[in-house]
Amino acid sequence: MSRLSPEILDYYDEEVVGRIVGKHGYSEREALALFLESKTYELLANPDMGMTQFGPEAIFNIWESERITGDPLRSDYMRMD
Repeated sequence: MSRLSPEILDYYDEEVVGRIVGKHGYSEREALALFLESKTYELLANPDMGMTQFGPEAIFNIWESERITGDPLRSDYMRMD
């Protein structure tokens, strides 16, 4: 599987982690670990998924949806119905 460039992933890491820290109060290290270990990040890193069509706020919302439901595909951004 190919991956997005490190520069693009770094951008999303910084933006999404900042939102996680700001809203949920985790340390940056904890927030980064939570994001990097998520299914949302796995989808984002795969260029075939086209997740870069979403800005950081949407990726954060997809990550939050995953935390609540266990599945990032249940996010309003990802649902196809």
